[in-house]
Amino acid sequence: MFAFFLSEAVGSMLLILLGCGVVANTALAKSKGHGTGFLFVNWGWGLAVFVGVLVSAKSGGHLNPAVTIGLVINDIAQGKTPMDASTVMAYLGGQFVGSLLGAFLCWVAYKQHFDEETDQAAQLGVFATGPAIRNPLFNLLTEIIATFVLVFVVIAAGLYTTNAKGDAVNLGWLGALGVALLIVVIGTGLGGPTGYAINPTRDLCPRIMHAILPIKGKGGSDWGYAWIPVVGPLIGGVLAGLLATPLLAAPLLP
Repeated sequence: MFAFFLSEAVGSMLLILLGCGVVANTALAKSKGHGTGFLFVNWGWGLAVFVGVLVSAKSGGHLNPAVTIGLVINDIAQGKTPMDASTVMAYLGGQFVGSLLGAFLCWVAYKQHFDEETDQAAQLGVFATGPAIRNPLFNLLTEIIATFVLVFVVIAAGLYTTNAKGDAVNLGWLGALGVALLIVVIGTGLGGPTGYAINPTRDLCPRIMHAILPIKGKGGSDWGYAWIPVVGPLIGGVLAGLLATPLLAAPLLP
């Protein structure tokens, strides 16, 4: 179990370090990448996922409680023996700890820039997502839809990693590249309303670090919104796990 915990922790650490780092690079005024824009952020997060998945091959590179839980639900829906509870906790624990460490390292890397930043929203935006238009219902629905797409396509992609006999086929780093491109297209297509957390630990853990780190001149951590990027992705992951198999197995219409 510790090997799975460590794998998810290392992958999540690099995911959050590089993902939050790309936001810091464009959002913080004194950074060389300041003002690079949202597409820059989309690609940065996609490549951060690519790196995280590559280094967490031991555990399959979930890096996201919504993915882990969605895959467990999908196994149950198919009548398969799902991952046992202790293994699930190792995955979730690794994702949580790694995400905290990644956010902390991002702050260390950009500490001088945080010290020079006067925009509290920009400081928080490095760590946590926030809505462009604040409406809890529609913000929640956006996170559900975006995470459904993520987990549904991850499950669908699994069909391409088995041959006609049902044996697993190792795609190597191409599997990680596919997930990276999926993150980019979710960001470009569905990221505008909420900043697309699509991962509870991606938002919650950096938000915790924003709250406890000695960031000069920081404002509040917007805890009133914090439940949405946790609950929304979990609901989206569960729905994808339940619906993926019947939808993917449905016969084509004539």
